[in-house]
Amino acid sequence: MVREMHGNTAQVAPWGGRWMQLAIGIVCMSMIANLQYGWTLFVEPIDDKHGWGRTAIQVAFTIFIVTETWLVPVEGWFVDKFGPRIVVVVGGVLCALSWALNAVADSLTLLYLAAVIGGIGAGGVYGTCVGNALKWFPDRRGLAAGLTAAGFGAGSALTVVPIATMIETSGFEQTFMVFGLGQGLVILVLAWFLADPPMSGYARGTATAAAERRHFTPQEMLRTPVFWIMYAMFTMVAAGGLMVTAQLGPIAADMGLVDAPVSMLGLTLPALTFALSIDRVMNGITRPFFGWVSDHIGRENTMFIAFAIEAAGVMALSAYGADPLAFVILTGLVFFAWGEIFSLFPACCGDTFGSRFAATNAGLLYTAKGTAALLVPIGNLMVEATGSWQTVFYSVAIVNALAAFLALFVLKPRRARYIAAATGTAPRLTTRLAD
Repeated sequence: MVREMHGNTAQVAPWGGRWMQLAIGIVCMSMIANLQYGWTLFVEPIDDKHGWGRTAIQVAFTIFIVTETWLVPVEGWFVDKFGPRIVVVVGGVLCALSWALNAVADSLTLLYLAAVIGGIGAGGVYGTCVGNALKWFPDRRGLAAGLTAAGFGAGSALTVVPIATMIETSGFEQTFMVFGLGQGLVILVLAWFLADPPMSGYARGTATAAAERRHFTPQEMLRTPVFWIMYAMFTMVAAGGLMVTAQLGPIAADMGLVDAPVSMLGLTLPALTFALSIDRVMNGITRPFFGWVSDHIGRENTMFIAFAIEAAGVMALSAYGADPLAFVILTGLVFFAWGEIFSLFPACCGDTFGSRFAATNAGLLYTAKGTAALLVPIGNLMVEATGSWQTVFYSVAIVNALAAFLALFVLKPRRARYIAAATGTAPRLTTRLAD
């Protein structure tokens, strides 16, 4: 329970305390996961019925990603001003409406409109849940942000088989409607239990430096070099990871590995299928794992380790990836060293700029994912120009090595000076927090 004294009054935290807030955020994130990760299951059935073509149908996915990513700062502003509950309520309604429209869409225009609505809704839920975790866990931001971000993949892992089965037996229209309304309803119910902490900016136990520091507005944050260093690093690592993950199919095809059998962990699967399965697992594990590590050894030290592993993994993939077993293992390593950016950077942002505007500030930093996505086609241009994936591999490795260097030798000293200055000028607060 959290109690904060204001004169003779005390504010009491919501039922279940901050761990219940975290659990609600994880479940809500799992409910929006299928809007991104489950989409691929619907593309072929939609094309079979309407004949619009894969390319035209996939434009809807691009629209969804753009609206989901770039509008998070706006949705974060609403969270910081009005609290998390109303934003997630609206987000749940929009997510349900999006898939309901997909179920009845008889034109590409309606499909694209549904993508816009779904992107706005999913972005609202994503930005709110991550921002709320940062506010409730200033002492364990890495772990809290990592567990919340991991929920974004868990929902897809748990429901991919039921969705595929329903599409096969009942059609994609009914699947869109049932899962859309079901997921939206879960979000809608859980949203009413979300709440801001009694005061943004406290740490476990008695008052600490985290509770005695200044909280920067988004406008102030955008004027600091520290933010732009983080933004550049986020973009670099995200772009490199997206290039590999987005092109994994073509890479496997060019290496002749799509159907090559791989036996591991008692399973025998085609190399590409095995690699894609491990992607989901590693992308979920890495976020809370590296977030937890960063809570103990520091954000920049953890970034250096993860980005260095990513660089080494990509170089090893370029050298040994033609072997099916090595391809599966090394792609798993690459995914494991990439997905942590979605826990490390939000946590680092909250540490640096405070909790009061954490949702907006983390949302602004999250737009780096959208910027990185715009750079992904460069990988295709490299392949067309050189006729090989080696240039792409080398470029990704170099970019990650550079980000590792920046984390340890540029961001770390600058951020330490910045936090020291912010802490020294902040008003003192006295709060108590118990789990």
